[in-house]
Amino acid sequence: MLTAYLQYWRINVLTMLEYRANFFMWFGFTIIYHGVALAALYVTMRQFPSMNGWDFRQMFFLYALWMTGHELHNALFFNVVTVPDYIREGRFDRFLVRPLDTLFQVLTVPQQNVPDGLFLGIVTLAVATAAAGVHVDWLYVLFVPPIVAGGALIDLGISLVVATISFWFIRVDTLRWVVMSLEQDFTRYPISIYTRGVRIVLTYVLPFAFMNYFPATFFLQKSDSGMHLNPQVGLLTPAIGLAWLAVSYAFWRVGLRHYQGTGS
Repeated sequence: MLTAYLQYWRINVLTMLEYRANFFMWFGFTIIYHGVALAALYVTMRQFPSMNGWDFRQMFFLYALWMTGHELHNALFFNVVTVPDYIREGRFDRFLVRPLDTLFQVLTVPQQNVPDGLFLGIVTLAVATAAAGVHVDWLYVLFVPPIVAGGALIDLGISLVVATISFWFIRVDTLRWVVMSLEQDFTRYPISIYTRGVRIVLTYVLPFAFMNYFPATFFLQKSDSGMHLNPQVGLLTPAIGLAWLAVSYAFWRVGLRHYQGTGS
């Protein structure tokens, strides 16, 4: 599997080198996408300088934490969103007759995946860390990389659950759009500004708050006024990411046993 994975990235790199214009266009789009999101956040904070105790610089750090984890997911695991397409088009069956894990095969289908967004996320996180005045000590250096990785695993786990549902319902475009919108819209702000129901969903049901809100609360030395939890729960993001991956993979295995094809 390691050999196959290295070969997968070799193909991705060769594809990137062959189609440089496509790479630069995607990189430009990534910059514009996140730039517009941060600009909208800045304009909002110009009207409301403090949002439940959070200023723009702190929310910049909040966004950067989510962005880095999300872009790590996009670089390594984005192919999981193509599962419903494979099932609908009858192409998923080929993964079942090969001697490698089906999920591993899905994740390593060459799709011109390049880590441009991840590089941008790392730079953004470094800038946001300095702008927010976060103290870079051994705790920061030790925990931020696993927190980013944990955030990517949370993203993967939730995407995998949505993909697995397509074994029964084939088309899950609407569900995928709802989950994606929920993540992108609600993670830009501290969950303490939302109603209790939304805070519960973002903490215990779809734990996007562990991608950025709880870790940011810890590193910014703020008290959590959203769920009234100890800020140190933000350090649990890697464990929660692994737990979500384990549960979603178990669900994936159940879905595989119920897969009957589409007749294509």
